[in-house]
Amino acid sequence: METNKPQKKKKWFLPLVLSLLLSTLLIFITVFTSSSASSSRFYRPQVKNHLPHFVESKLKISETSKDPVPRLAYLISGSAGDGGSLKRTLKALYHPRNQYAVHLDLEASAEERLDLAKFVKEEPMFAKLGNVRAVLRANLVTYRGPTMVTNTLHAAAILLKEGGDWDWFINLSASDYPLVTQDDLLHVLSSIPRNLNFIEHTSDIGWKEDQRAKPIIIDPGLYSQQKSDVFSISQKRSVPTAYKLFTGSAWMMLSRPFIEYILWGWDNLPRLVLMYYANFLSSPEGYFHTVICNAEEFRNTTVNHDLHFISWDTPPKQHPHFLVSDDFQRMVDGNAPFARKFGRNESVLDTIDSELLGCSADGYVPGGWFSTQANGSATVPDYSSKNITTLKPGPGAGRLKRLITGLISAEDFHVKQCT
Repeated sequence: METNKPQKKKKWFLPLVLSLLLSTLLIFITVFTSSSASSSRFYRPQVKNHLPHFVESKLKISETSKDPVPRLAYLISGSAGDGGSLKRTLKALYHPRNQYAVHLDLEASAEERLDLAKFVKEEPMFAKLGNVRAVLRANLVTYRGPTMVTNTLHAAAILLKEGGDWDWFINLSASDYPLVTQDDLLHVLSSIPRNLNFIEHTSDIGWKEDQRAKPIIIDPGLYSQQKSDVFSISQKRSVPTAYKLFTGSAWMMLSRPFIEYILWGWDNLPRLVLMYYANFLSSPEGYFHTVICNAEEFRNTTVNHDLHFISWDTPPKQHPHFLVSDDFQRMVDGNAPFARKFGRNESVLDTIDSELLGCSADGYVPGGWFSTQANGSATVPDYSSKNITTLKPGPGAGRLKRLITGLISAEDFHVKQCT
Protein backbone atom coordinates (compact mmCIF):
# COMPACT_ATOMS: atom_id res chain seq x y z
CA MET A 1 0.00 0.00 0.00
CA GLU A 2 2.75 2.39 1.00
CA THR A 3 4.82 1.57 -2.10
CA ASN A 4 2.01 2.77 -4.45
CA LYS A 5 1.76 6.35 -3.06
CA PRO A 6 4.84 7.77 -4.88
CA GLN A 7 3.47 6.41 -8.19
CA LYS A 8 0.05 8.10 -7.66
CA LYS A 9 1.83 11.35 -6.78
CA LYS A 10 3.78 11.24 -10.02
CA LYS A 11 0.58 10.77 -12.03
CA TRP A 12 -0.98 14.06 -10.92
CA PHE A 13 2.25 16.06 -10.37
CA LEU A 14 3.43 16.03 -13.98
CA PRO A 15 0.15 17.36 -15.46
CA LEU A 16 0.09 20.04 -12.77
CA VAL A 17 3.56 21.24 -13.66
CA LEU A 18 2.73 21.28 -17.38
CA SER A 19 -0.46 23.24 -16.82
CA LEU A 20 1.41 25.77 -14.66
CA LEU A 21 4.06 26.21 -17.36
CA LEU A 22 1.40 26.65 -20.05
CA SER A 23 -0.53 29.18 -17.95
CA THR A 24 2.65 31.15 -17.27
CA LEU A 25 3.49 31.18 -20.96
CA LEU A 26 -0.01 32.45 -21.88
CA ILE A 27 0.11 35.17 -19.25
CA PHE A 28 3.54 36.28 -20.49
CA ILE A 29 2.37 36.45 -24.10
CA THR A 30 -0.76 38.40 -23.13
CA VAL A 31 1.18 40.93 -21.06
CA PHE A 32 3.84 41.42 -23.77
CA THR A 33 1.29 41.90 -26.56
CA SER A 34 -0.76 44.36 -24.51
CA SER A 35 2.38 46.28 -23.59
CA SER A 36 3.46 46.53 -27.24
CA ALA A 37 0.04 47.78 -28.35
CA SER A 38 -0.11 50.29 -25.54
CA SER A 39 3.40 51.42 -26.33
CA SER A 40 2.56 51.97 -29.99
CA ARG A 41 -0.46 54.08 -29.03
CA PHE A 42 1.46 56.22 -26.60
CA TYR A 43 4.44 56.84 -28.85
CA ARG A 44 2.69 57.24 -32.19
CA PRO A 45 2.74 61.08 -31.96
CA GLN A 46 6.53 60.90 -31.94
CA VAL A 47 6.44 59.66 -35.54
CA LYS A 48 6.66 62.46 -38.16
CA ASN A 49 3.25 64.10 -38.21
CA HIS A 50 1.52 65.46 -41.35
CA LEU A 51 -0.24 68.81 -41.47
CA PRO A 52 -4.02 68.58 -41.24
CA HIS A 53 -5.93 68.64 -44.53
CA PHE A 54 -8.19 71.67 -44.65
CA VAL A 55 -10.79 71.95 -47.39
CA GLU A 56 -9.00 75.00 -48.80
CA SER A 57 -5.96 72.87 -49.63
CA LYS A 58 -8.05 70.76 -51.99
CA LEU A 59 -9.47 73.70 -53.93
CA LYS A 60 -6.98 74.82 -56.54
CA ILE A 61 -6.93 77.31 -59.38
CA SER A 62 -8.29 75.59 -62.45
CA GLU A 63 -5.97 75.09 -65.38
CA THR A 64 -6.39 77.31 -68.40
CA SER A 65 -7.55 75.88 -71.70
CA LYS A 66 -5.08 74.36 -74.13
CA ASP A 67 -7.35 75.07 -77.11
CA PRO A 68 -5.31 76.98 -79.74
CA VAL A 69 -8.09 79.54 -80.22
CA PRO A 70 -9.59 81.05 -77.05
CA ARG A 71 -13.26 81.59 -76.28
CA LEU A 72 -14.73 84.73 -74.76
CA ALA A 73 -17.77 85.24 -72.53
CA TYR A 74 -19.48 88.63 -72.84
CA LEU A 75 -21.93 90.48 -70.65
CA ILE A 76 -23.67 93.31 -72.51
CA SER A 77 -25.95 95.30 -70.21
CA GLY A 78 -28.31 98.21 -70.66
CA SER A 79 -31.23 100.12 -69.22
CA ALA A 80 -34.39 101.83 -70.45
CA GLY A 81 -34.21 102.69 -74.14
CA ASP A 82 -30.99 100.71 -74.73
CA GLY A 83 -32.60 97.73 -76.48
CA GLY A 84 -31.70 98.83 -80.02
CA SER A 85 -28.12 99.76 -79.14
CA LEU A 86 -27.65 96.49 -77.26
CA LYS A 87 -28.77 94.44 -80.29
CA ARG A 88 -26.40 96.32 -82.57
CA THR A 89 -23.45 95.88 -80.21
CA LEU A 90 -24.25 92.18 -79.79
CA LYS A 91 -24.19 91.52 -83.53
CA ALA A 92 -20.96 93.49 -83.97
CA LEU A 93 -19.36 91.33 -81.24
CA TYR A 94 -20.80 88.02 -82.37
CA HIS A 95 -18.67 84.94 -83.08
CA PRO A 96 -19.76 81.28 -82.88
CA ARG A 97 -16.95 80.39 -80.46
CA ASN A 98 -18.01 82.93 -77.87
CA GLN A 99 -20.75 83.01 -75.23
CA TYR A 100 -23.03 85.98 -74.57
CA ALA A 101 -25.37 87.15 -71.81
CA VAL A 102 -27.49 90.24 -72.45
CA HIS A 103 -29.36 92.13 -69.74
CA LEU A 104 -31.78 95.04 -69.63
CA ASP A 105 -32.40 96.16 -66.06
CA LEU A 106 -35.78 96.66 -64.46
CA GLU A 107 -35.86 100.34 -65.41
CA ALA A 108 -36.49 99.14 -68.97
CA SER A 109 -40.13 98.44 -69.64
CA ALA A 110 -41.47 94.91 -69.67
CA GLU A 111 -42.16 95.34 -73.40
CA GLU A 112 -38.55 96.30 -74.11
CA ARG A 113 -37.19 93.37 -72.12
CA LEU A 114 -39.58 90.94 -73.80
CA ASP A 115 -38.58 92.31 -77.20
CA LEU A 116 -34.92 91.59 -76.40
CA ALA A 117 -35.75 88.07 -75.23
CA LYS A 118 -37.75 87.47 -78.42
CA PHE A 119 -34.87 88.78 -80.53
CA VAL A 120 -32.43 86.38 -78.86
CA LYS A 121 -34.83 83.45 -79.26
CA GLU A 122 -35.81 84.07 -82.88
CA GLU A 123 -32.62 85.45 -84.47
CA PRO A 124 -31.65 82.56 -86.79
CA MET A 125 -27.95 82.59 -85.93
CA PHE A 126 -28.51 82.62 -82.17
CA ALA A 127 -31.23 79.97 -82.38
CA LYS A 128 -28.95 77.75 -84.45
CA LEU A 129 -25.98 77.88 -82.08
CA GLY A 130 -27.56 78.62 -78.70
CA ASN A 131 -24.66 80.72 -77.46
CA VAL A 132 -26.65 83.88 -76.68
CA ARG A 133 -28.90 84.07 -73.64
CA ALA A 134 -31.03 86.87 -72.28
CA VAL A 135 -31.12 87.29 -68.50
CA LEU A 136 -34.86 86.86 -67.99
CA ARG A 137 -34.92 87.59 -64.26
CA ALA A 138 -33.82 91.18 -64.70
CA ASN A 139 -32.04 93.01 -61.90
CA LEU A 140 -32.63 96.52 -60.63
CA VAL A 141 -29.30 98.23 -61.24
CA THR A 142 -28.52 101.53 -59.56
CA TYR A 143 -25.94 103.78 -61.14
CA ARG A 144 -22.81 103.96 -58.93
CA GLY A 145 -24.30 101.38 -56.56
CA PRO A 146 -23.27 97.82 -55.60
CA THR A 147 -26.15 96.42 -57.65
CA MET A 148 -23.92 97.03 -60.68
CA VAL A 149 -21.43 94.59 -59.14
CA THR A 150 -24.08 92.01 -58.27
CA ASN A 151 -25.44 92.21 -61.83
CA THR A 152 -21.97 91.47 -63.21
CA LEU A 153 -21.53 88.54 -60.81
CA HIS A 154 -24.98 87.25 -61.76
CA ALA A 155 -24.12 87.20 -65.46
CA ALA A 156 -20.71 85.62 -64.81
CA ALA A 157 -22.39 82.86 -62.79
CA ILE A 158 -24.85 82.18 -65.63
CA LEU A 159 -22.02 81.98 -68.14
CA LEU A 160 -20.06 79.62 -65.89
CA LYS A 161 -23.07 77.37 -65.47
CA GLU A 162 -24.42 77.39 -69.02
CA GLY A 163 -21.65 78.70 -71.24
CA GLY A 164 -19.33 75.70 -71.36
CA ASP A 165 -15.61 76.32 -71.66
CA TRP A 166 -14.42 79.89 -72.14
CA ASP A 167 -11.23 81.73 -71.25
CA TRP A 168 -12.03 85.38 -70.51
CA PHE A 169 -15.05 87.29 -69.25
CA ILE A 170 -15.64 90.79 -70.69
CA ASN A 171 -18.24 93.22 -69.31
CA LEU A 172 -19.61 95.86 -71.67
CA SER A 173 -22.62 98.15 -71.86
CA ALA A 174 -24.97 99.02 -74.69
CA SER A 175 -23.00 102.26 -75.14
CA ASP A 176 -19.78 100.32 -75.90
CA TYR A 177 -18.73 99.24 -79.40
CA PRO A 178 -15.87 97.17 -80.83
CA LEU A 179 -13.06 98.74 -82.84
CA VAL A 180 -11.66 95.39 -84.06
CA THR A 181 -13.28 92.23 -85.37
CA GLN A 182 -13.65 89.15 -83.19
CA ASP A 183 -11.20 87.38 -85.51
CA ASP A 184 -8.70 90.16 -84.76
CA LEU A 185 -9.29 89.85 -81.02
CA LEU A 186 -9.20 86.04 -80.86
CA HIS A 187 -6.08 85.95 -83.04
CA VAL A 188 -4.14 88.26 -80.73
CA LEU A 189 -5.39 86.63 -77.51
CA SER A 190 -4.37 83.18 -78.78
CA SER A 191 -0.72 84.16 -78.31
CA ILE A 192 -0.81 85.36 -74.68
CA PRO A 193 -1.19 83.53 -71.34
CA ARG A 194 -4.83 82.93 -70.47
CA ASN A 195 -4.39 83.66 -66.79
CA LEU A 196 -3.86 87.38 -67.47
CA ASN A 197 -6.46 89.84 -66.17
CA PHE A 198 -6.84 93.16 -67.98
CA ILE A 199 -8.01 95.52 -65.26
CA GLU A 200 -6.95 99.13 -64.84
CA HIS A 201 -6.11 99.70 -61.18
CA THR A 202 -4.17 101.70 -58.62
CA SER A 203 -3.83 101.84 -54.84
CA ASP A 204 -3.46 105.63 -54.99
CA ILE A 205 -7.13 106.33 -54.33
CA GLY A 206 -6.49 110.02 -53.61
CA TRP A 207 -9.69 112.05 -53.27
CA LYS A 208 -11.76 108.87 -53.41
CA GLU A 209 -10.76 108.08 -49.82
CA ASP A 210 -12.81 110.97 -48.44
CA GLN A 211 -15.54 111.02 -51.06
CA ARG A 212 -16.11 107.29 -51.63
CA ALA A 213 -14.34 105.06 -49.11
CA LYS A 214 -15.29 106.84 -45.90
CA PRO A 215 -18.92 107.82 -46.65
CA ILE A 216 -21.49 105.06 -46.11
CA ILE A 217 -24.05 104.83 -48.92
CA ILE A 218 -27.20 102.76 -49.30
CA ASP A 219 -28.30 101.35 -52.66
CA PRO A 220 -32.14 101.09 -52.76
CA GLY A 221 -31.76 98.48 -55.47
CA LEU A 222 -30.77 96.00 -52.75
CA TYR A 223 -34.24 96.04 -51.23
CA SER A 224 -36.64 98.01 -53.43
CA GLN A 225 -38.42 97.33 -56.71
CA GLN A 226 -38.50 101.04 -57.53
CA LYS A 227 -35.36 102.56 -58.99
CA SER A 228 -33.89 105.55 -57.14
CA ASP A 229 -30.46 107.02 -56.57
CA VAL A 230 -28.09 105.91 -53.82
CA PHE A 231 -28.16 107.93 -50.62
CA SER A 232 -25.68 108.38 -47.78
CA ILE A 233 -25.94 108.49 -44.01
CA SER A 234 -24.22 110.99 -41.76
CA GLN A 235 -21.88 108.51 -40.10
CA LYS A 236 -18.55 107.77 -41.75
CA ARG A 237 -16.15 104.84 -41.44
CA SER A 238 -12.40 104.40 -41.50
CA VAL A 239 -10.41 102.91 -44.36
CA PRO A 240 -10.03 99.11 -44.07
CA THR A 241 -6.92 97.66 -42.45
CA ALA A 242 -7.68 93.98 -43.20
CA TYR A 243 -6.94 94.58 -46.89
CA LYS A 244 -5.72 97.37 -49.14
CA LEU A 245 -8.14 99.35 -51.29
CA PHE A 246 -7.64 99.64 -55.04
CA THR A 247 -9.62 101.58 -57.62
CA GLY A 248 -9.79 101.82 -61.40
CA SER A 249 -11.97 101.33 -64.45
CA ALA A 250 -15.30 99.51 -64.22
CA TRP A 251 -14.62 97.82 -67.58
CA MET A 252 -12.33 94.80 -67.66
CA MET A 253 -11.41 91.45 -69.18
CA LEU A 254 -11.03 88.83 -66.43
CA SER A 255 -9.66 85.31 -66.69
CA ARG A 256 -11.86 82.30 -66.04
CA PRO A 257 -9.75 81.19 -63.02
CA PHE A 258 -10.28 84.58 -61.38
CA ILE A 259 -14.03 84.55 -62.12
CA GLU A 260 -14.23 81.11 -60.50
CA TYR A 261 -12.36 82.44 -57.47
CA ILE A 262 -14.67 85.47 -57.20
CA LEU A 263 -17.77 83.25 -57.26
CA TRP A 264 -16.50 80.14 -55.45
CA GLY A 265 -13.68 81.75 -53.40
CA TRP A 266 -11.86 79.10 -51.38
CA ASP A 267 -11.00 81.74 -48.83
CA ASN A 268 -13.40 84.39 -47.60
CA LEU A 269 -11.78 87.44 -49.21
CA PRO A 270 -14.24 87.85 -52.14
CA ARG A 271 -17.22 87.76 -49.78
CA LEU A 272 -15.69 90.06 -47.17
CA VAL A 273 -14.79 92.65 -49.78
CA LEU A 274 -18.22 92.36 -51.40
CA MET A 275 -19.88 93.11 -48.05
CA TYR A 276 -17.63 96.15 -47.61
CA TYR A 277 -18.37 97.49 -51.09
CA ALA A 278 -22.11 97.18 -50.52
CA ASN A 279 -21.84 100.63 -48.91
CA PHE A 280 -19.18 102.09 -51.19
CA LEU A 281 -19.97 104.77 -53.78
CA SER A 282 -19.12 103.59 -57.33
CA SER A 283 -18.29 100.09 -56.13
CA PRO A 284 -17.78 98.73 -59.71
CA GLU A 285 -14.63 100.86 -59.79
CA GLY A 286 -13.14 99.12 -56.76
CA TYR A 287 -14.55 95.70 -55.92
CA PHE A 288 -12.80 93.51 -58.49
CA HIS A 289 -9.62 95.57 -58.23
CA THR A 290 -9.41 95.21 -54.46
CA VAL A 291 -10.07 91.46 -54.54
CA ILE A 292 -7.54 90.67 -57.26
CA CYS A 293 -4.77 92.77 -55.72
CA ASN A 294 -5.25 91.29 -52.25
CA ALA A 295 -5.41 87.69 -53.47
CA GLU A 296 -1.93 86.20 -53.50
CA GLU A 297 -2.86 83.79 -56.28
CA PHE A 298 -3.86 86.55 -58.70
CA ARG A 299 -2.07 89.80 -57.88
CA ASN A 300 0.73 88.96 -60.34
CA THR A 301 -1.69 88.23 -63.21
CA THR A 302 -2.90 91.80 -63.72
CA VAL A 303 -2.35 93.93 -66.82
CA ASN A 304 -2.99 97.57 -65.98
CA HIS A 305 -5.32 98.46 -68.86
CA ASP A 306 -9.09 98.26 -69.45
CA LEU A 307 -8.84 97.65 -73.25
CA HIS A 308 -11.02 100.70 -73.91
CA PHE A 309 -10.66 104.00 -75.67
CA ILE A 310 -12.44 106.59 -73.50
CA SER A 311 -12.36 110.35 -73.95
CA TRP A 312 -12.09 112.15 -70.62
CA ASP A 313 -11.75 115.72 -69.52
CA THR A 314 -8.43 116.76 -68.01
CA PRO A 315 -8.60 116.22 -65.10
CA PRO A 316 -11.27 113.52 -65.51
CA LYS A 317 -14.80 114.33 -64.43
CA GLN A 318 -17.50 111.90 -63.41
CA HIS A 319 -18.61 111.10 -66.97
CA PRO A 320 -16.58 110.61 -70.18
CA HIS A 321 -17.39 112.47 -73.38
CA PHE A 322 -19.77 110.97 -75.91
CA LEU A 323 -17.68 109.90 -78.89
CA VAL A 324 -18.44 111.46 -82.27
CA SER A 325 -16.99 111.44 -85.78
CA ASP A 326 -14.23 113.86 -84.81
CA ASP A 327 -12.91 111.21 -82.41
CA PHE A 328 -12.65 108.47 -85.05
CA GLN A 329 -8.95 108.74 -85.85
CA ARG A 330 -8.02 108.97 -82.17
CA MET A 331 -9.97 105.77 -81.58
CA VAL A 332 -8.04 104.01 -84.33
CA ASP A 333 -4.68 105.33 -83.10
CA GLY A 334 -5.46 104.21 -79.54
CA ASN A 335 -5.23 100.53 -80.65
CA ALA A 336 -7.84 99.45 -78.09
CA PRO A 337 -10.38 96.74 -79.03
CA PHE A 338 -13.35 98.64 -77.53
CA ALA A 339 -14.51 102.23 -77.17
CA ARG A 340 -17.12 104.07 -75.15
CA LYS A 341 -19.29 106.06 -74.69
CA PHE A 342 -21.51 106.24 -77.79
CA GLY A 343 -24.90 107.87 -78.09
CA ARG A 344 -27.76 105.91 -79.60
CA ASN A 345 -27.48 105.69 -83.40
CA GLU A 346 -24.43 107.95 -83.37
CA SER A 347 -23.17 108.40 -86.96
CA VAL A 348 -19.59 107.46 -86.06
CA LEU A 349 -20.84 103.90 -85.47
CA ASP A 350 -21.61 103.66 -89.18
CA THR A 351 -18.06 104.75 -89.91
CA ILE A 352 -16.69 102.07 -87.58
CA ASP A 353 -18.90 99.45 -89.26
CA SER A 354 -17.68 100.33 -92.74
CA GLU A 355 -14.05 101.32 -92.11
CA LEU A 356 -12.98 98.99 -89.29
CA LEU A 357 -15.40 96.05 -89.05
CA GLY A 358 -16.80 95.57 -92.55
CA CYS A 359 -20.25 94.71 -91.20
CA SER A 360 -22.67 92.77 -93.36
CA ALA A 361 -26.15 93.99 -94.19
CA ASP A 362 -27.42 92.08 -91.16
CA GLY A 363 -24.91 93.71 -88.83
CA TYR A 364 -22.65 90.69 -88.41
CA VAL A 365 -18.91 91.09 -88.85
CA PRO A 366 -17.33 88.79 -91.47
CA GLY A 367 -14.43 86.54 -90.56
CA GLY A 368 -13.17 83.02 -90.99
CA TRP A 369 -16.51 81.62 -89.89
CA PHE A 370 -18.54 83.28 -92.66
CA SER A 371 -18.06 85.52 -95.65
CA THR A 372 -20.46 87.90 -97.35
CA GLN A 373 -18.86 86.97 -100.67
CA ALA A 374 -20.50 83.54 -100.54
CA ASN A 375 -23.91 85.10 -100.18
CA GLY A 376 -24.41 88.43 -101.85
CA SER A 377 -27.52 89.35 -99.89
CA ALA A 378 -25.97 88.18 -96.59
CA THR A 379 -29.39 88.14 -94.96
CA VAL A 380 -28.27 85.06 -93.02
CA PRO A 381 -24.55 84.49 -92.59
CA ASP A 382 -23.22 81.49 -94.48
CA TYR A 383 -22.15 79.67 -91.34
CA SER A 384 -20.40 76.30 -91.24
CA SER A 385 -19.67 74.46 -87.97
CA LYS A 386 -16.44 73.18 -89.49
CA ASN A 387 -14.61 76.49 -89.65
CA ILE A 388 -15.29 78.33 -86.38
CA THR A 389 -11.59 78.02 -85.46
CA THR A 390 -10.56 79.52 -88.79
CA LEU A 391 -9.58 83.13 -88.19
CA LYS A 392 -9.04 85.85 -90.77
CA PRO A 393 -7.40 88.70 -88.85
CA GLY A 394 -7.26 92.08 -90.53
CA PRO A 395 -5.56 95.43 -89.83
CA GLY A 396 -7.23 95.59 -86.42
CA ALA A 397 -5.16 92.62 -85.27
CA GLY A 398 -1.97 94.54 -85.96
CA ARG A 399 -3.15 97.53 -83.98
CA LEU A 400 -4.28 95.40 -81.06
CA LYS A 401 -1.06 93.37 -81.15
CA ARG A 402 0.95 96.57 -80.70
CA LEU A 403 -1.11 97.51 -77.66
CA ILE A 404 -0.96 94.08 -75.97
CA THR A 405 2.72 93.52 -76.73
CA GLY A 406 3.58 96.97 -75.48
CA LEU A 407 1.73 96.35 -72.22
CA ILE A 408 3.12 92.93 -71.30
CA SER A 409 6.68 93.51 -72.54
CA ALA A 410 7.16 96.91 -70.92
CA GLU A 411 10.04 97.21 -68.46
CA ASP A 412 7.67 98.43 -65.75
CA PHE A 413 5.06 95.71 -66.41
CA HIS A 414 5.54 94.01 -63.05
CA VAL A 415 6.01 97.33 -61.28
CA LYS A 416 2.50 98.34 -62.36
CA GLN A 417 0.90 95.18 -60.99
CA CYS A 418 -1.17 96.02 -57.90
CA THR A 419 0.81 99.07 -56.85
